[in-house]
Amino acid sequence: MARASAKEEIISLLPENESIPRPRLSKLIIKNFRTIGKIPVEIFLDDIVVLVGANNVGKSSILRAYEIAMSTGSKAGYLAIDDFPNNIVDPENLPEIEVHTIISENKPGEQWIKVLPNGEMLIREKWTWSSPGVEPKRQGFDVIANDWADKVPWGAPNIANAYRPKVHRIDAFASPEAQESEITGLLQTIIKNRFKSITSPNNTSGKTDYELLLDQIRLFQKSVATAVNEETDNIEKSINKYLEGVFHNYVISLDAKPESNVEKTYTPFKETPDIYMGPEGGFMSRISAQGSGARRTLMWTALKYIAENGDRDERPHVLLLDEPELCLHPSAIRDAQRTLYDLPKLGNWQVMVTTHSPIFIDLSRDNTTIIRVSRNDADEVKSTVLFRPENAKLSDDDKDNLKLLNVCDPYVHEFFFGGKIVVVEGDTEYTAFSQLKLLYPGEYDDVHIIRARGKGVIPSIVKILNQFTSNYGVLHDADTELNSDGKKNSAWSVNSNILTEINNSSDLSKTVLIACKTNFEDALLGVSVSKDKPYYTLKKLKTDVAFKEKVKNLLDALLNDQKEIPKNCIRWKSIDDIR
Repeated sequence: MARASAKEEIISLLPENESIPRPRLSKLIIKNFRTIGKIPVEIFLDDIVVLVGANNVGKSSILRAYEIAMSTGSKAGYLAIDDFPNNIVDPENLPEIEVHTIISENKPGEQWIKVLPNGEMLIREKWTWSSPGVEPKRQGFDVIANDWADKVPWGAPNIANAYRPKVHRIDAFASPEAQESEITGLLQTIIKNRFKSITSPNNTSGKTDYELLLDQIRLFQKSVATAVNEETDNIEKSINKYLEGVFHNYVISLDAKPESNVEKTYTPFKETPDIYMGPEGGFMSRISAQGSGARRTLMWTALKYIAENGDRDERPHVLLLDEPELCLHPSAIRDAQRTLYDLPKLGNWQVMVTTHSPIFIDLSRDNTTIIRVSRNDADEVKSTVLFRPENAKLSDDDKDNLKLLNVCDPYVHEFFFGGKIVVVEGDTEYTAFSQLKLLYPGEYDDVHIIRARGKGVIPSIVKILNQFTSNYGVLHDADTELNSDGKKNSAWSVNSNILTEINNSSDLSKTVLIACKTNFEDALLGVSVSKDKPYYTLKKLKTDVAFKEKVKNLLDALLNDQKEIPKNCIRWKSIDDIR
């Protein structure tokens, strides 16, 4: 009898009720894969996940880990010896990738479901590779037995993959052909979705023309299935009779059933479209023949089109992107950032990027997680969550402050990339400390001066810093309680806001808070400067040795609370200290 082979069926994961949360990835756990060792690296996933860190610490390995787990069921899911740590197969420490998927419908069976407090369902799966060039062992977590089981949710890999987000991987140094394939694939998805949504004016069935066509194909397949099975059985019996005389106990099994995925039986356009690019009216060549900058720009253009015009596809998508800033003009980088952050607005996209550019971080959004990937002294890869929106509890004013700061200074988020952090209120202090970094090369190379561009923004920045570090310094003007006209000074009330957020530091012994009486110029220069304050300060640093020493002492005190501070500057812990 003919045996049916497993076919991938495209099953919609998007709930019909749009108020129900969409399916998504929630966590990735990786062990013993490439540069990642036996200590698990955990990646908590959001709509936007930004992986930051130095070169060669394992960021790209994290992207590759999810891609390869979703490729199981084919040779693309096999590992090479280079994917094993130190190119050695250690039976006690085999490569292992665990994926957590959250769904709200299409249950795979009660034994696989952990119901979360919000009613969503968590499914855990794990892949383990025993050697290069072989299919991995896939397991599902049985919540009833509270252990990993050899049985798996959803069945065969190609069936299961239809229940998980579809992967789109853009490698930093992918071949031109691979980049072309990814671009055409993205655009083809849009074309297919538009085709599937067509409904003729005389079609009153409630279904699209494409759905009606597939219904007819299914009816046709059903009508011929019996005849096909009978003929298949006859062929098997006849051939097996001939085989018996030559190869004892050998038989054949013929799978001639109709294609189970009826969408494969009708394709109204080319399987892979061609895209050409070139000057209007001039020679047009394939995308793979274009330069790196042109290919990546076209990728952003395609993604931007999807973000602005894309339909809700049958499957959610995950975009895995290595160093999106490569080969792009600064203005194109900013446009790329906006495009990536707009993709999740469609409701069925998640984005995970590795980057060395702070421009790709926008904390004014509610959907961004920042994770630093690093190596410790034992050369072990570690992941640290630097920022999650639900932990920061940013107010609407905080988000407005950060949005404005992003516009004024796209490099403000450099503090996520490591180093010592000093937050200052305005341009004058920023200019003075930046000049010191030039005057003392090597001494302050690892110091990031963060310019808040306003006293009111400092509490918002401190909220973010408190999520991942207590080792930072804050400098601001104390101001006065009353203005010269005797009315309350609004800048004075911000002092309390700054102190409130500073007191939320996880270790106040490492957090430095210094105020200048009444402002930076009055405290260190002893004079009031009415205009061109940064330029005046810069000239003073070059000509006044005593002033330069004061500024240096102040910066050192912000980096180390044991250092003596200049006169008219105050380490303060209560409002009374600065009155």
